[in-house]
Amino acid sequence: MELSHWAGLAATTFVAALLQAAGGFGFAVLAAPLFLLFLDPPRAIQLVIIVTTALSTVVLPGLRRAIAPGLLVRLAVGGLAGLPLGLIAFRHTDPVLIRAAVGVIILAFAMLLGLSRRRGRGRTQAPFRMSPRLDLSAGAISGIATGLVGMAGPPVLIYLLLGGASPRAVRATLLSFFALSYAATLVTHLLTIGIPAATWLAAGILIPFAFLGGFVGRPLGDRLGAKAFAMLATALLTIAGLYTLAAAAVDLAARTE
Repeated sequence: MELSHWAGLAATTFVAALLQAAGGFGFAVLAAPLFLLFLDPPRAIQLVIIVTTALSTVVLPGLRRAIAPGLLVRLAVGGLAGLPLGLIAFRHTDPVLIRAAVGVIILAFAMLLGLSRRRGRGRTQAPFRMSPRLDLSAGAISGIATGLVGMAGPPVLIYLLLGGASPRAVRATLLSFFALSYAATLVTHLLTIGIPAATWLAAGILIPFAFLGGFVGRPLGDRLGAKAFAMLATALLTIAGLYTLAAAAVDLAARTE
């Protein structure tokens, strides 16, 4: 691999880790499409999984007190229940149409959050109260989204923001949720398809850049107020929606060639 490619991977890893640490969400959304510019899909995806799992060891310790164990368990249980449904739907439904629909929905929620913030003069409004039943439902939707498009973050982020959770609670919940899901995914890859030694070596080179981004982003996230956090979350959701729509467009274009 050329030195310029390594520089691109390292820069992407640092910026994506900074966003993840500051907002609790964003590493995979930013890193996955850019990693694919330099690596083949299997290696790129496995690198995202490994680096994200390692990153959680840096950003989570400072947020342990903000983690709500009950909420995290309900989201995880819901995610496990929804994952098989997403995989079944993926096998029987046109994945391009699914990605396009998901992208539109995410963008619509990003616009809703933006409008809510403007109407509230910088304060995000909570349209509903979070409850154990809704926690399970949000987790299930996240599991379905993971099976369909491999993106677990947006449903949980949208739910926590619309439910009025504090920025610190959102970050802690998302990061702990990702730590569990990506660790389980990493074990699954190890036991099924395997991870080549070259991928582990690349991960070892990139993880220090992820740690550096995490150390820089964690205090930045602690300083974010509700207004700044809502702006960051809206921006990340917009990126996620646009990325999902772009992936659908690429797939559709490949079919027509």
